[in-house]
Amino acid sequence: MTTVDRRRFLELGALGGALGVGIPELALGNQAGRAAGSVTDADDRRVYLTGDGLSLTPGQYGRLLTRLVEERGIAPDNYILGGVVDELETQFARILGKERAVFMPTGTLANQLAIRALAGGSSRAVVQAESHLYMDSGDCVQTLSNITLMPLAPGRATFTVDDLQRVLNETRGGRVVPRVSVIQIETPVRRKLGEAFGAMHMALVVAAARREGIRLHLDGARLFLEAGYTGRSVTEYTAPFDTVYVSLYKYFNAAGGAILAGPRALLDDIYHTRRMYGGALNQAWPYAAVALHYLNGFSERFARAIKVSDDLIRALDRVDGVAVERIPSGTNLFRLRVMRTNAPELQKRLEARGIVLANPTADGTFLVGVNESWNRTTGAELAAAFVREMAA
Repeated sequence: MTTVDRRRFLELGALGGALGVGIPELALGNQAGRAAGSVTDADDRRVYLTGDGLSLTPGQYGRLLTRLVEERGIAPDNYILGGVVDELETQFARILGKERAVFMPTGTLANQLAIRALAGGSSRAVVQAESHLYMDSGDCVQTLSNITLMPLAPGRATFTVDDLQRVLNETRGGRVVPRVSVIQIETPVRRKLGEAFGAMHMALVVAAARREGIRLHLDGARLFLEAGYTGRSVTEYTAPFDTVYVSLYKYFNAAGGAILAGPRALLDDIYHTRRMYGGALNQAWPYAAVALHYLNGFSERFARAIKVSDDLIRALDRVDGVAVERIPSGTNLFRLRVMRTNAPELQKRLEARGIVLANPTADGTFLVGVNESWNRTTGAELAAAFVREMAA
């Protein structure tokens, strides 16, 4: 247990009073439940200060599916065709501002099939060196579609139009001239802790691509999170891109799945390619129904969660021995370091109160993620819980 001297304890207690929450009487798990029913599974009162979504357990997921079947009905699909999958695809096509949206079992498959379709044959595709497609997808595009990935800007979330132009010039100057057919941009970039691709640089790259006749794909796995922080609409992001991928499990809380959206001419028959790659699930309704449930009203709910996190950060900035570090050009992730408290013990005490943190680093730093579960409490209640447990 961390020892705290009397002066330190009184300072922390005074902060709790200033926040409007009496520390000795605080029972966050009970208070948080007031808002939980309208936001998420009412059986879970925990607040997850980690991850993009709600971390539904198998029991919660099963109960939610049962409730959706009983309350709204779910029409099953047949090999990802028809039923609630059609409903989900229609909703996403509208929200993303595209003619067509298609369910994919994974984001890896969605990105690969998008680039394959846009490239139209053996060629080169430009990507970020830190992108999921280049670093975490098993070289699928190179191996299975004979498309060479050209990685730019190692260590950075954003590449510039000058970076792009160098690749285009080098390609033109080669003895064999494989064309650059596609540019993929991922934003925000998970490997850069949710850092967004620079908006000005994106506009310049898009303009250059259009001049060169190069098609564009957006890896927007976490796009809705970024939009919540920038205030830009999702369609403002997607409009310049031929195709866009969005994850269904990261914050729409499905057990799996992805959406690929774009023009009808490109995607109407892509289910044949999906089947060729082994992606024809017998039924996808357990994924589609849950994703559709959380899609409706997500942006409004996430905006409220951001407000809770902002309130927490402002409160913790007043606590001696706590440092909060925002990610430059970041989205829903930030670092929280405790310097006068045993971080693993703090993690355990908060979890006992229904507040879940990821494991800290050796220097007492937590990587904190903002998600919908933050709507189960308030920033003041969270700050008071931190203050109490740091003084324990």
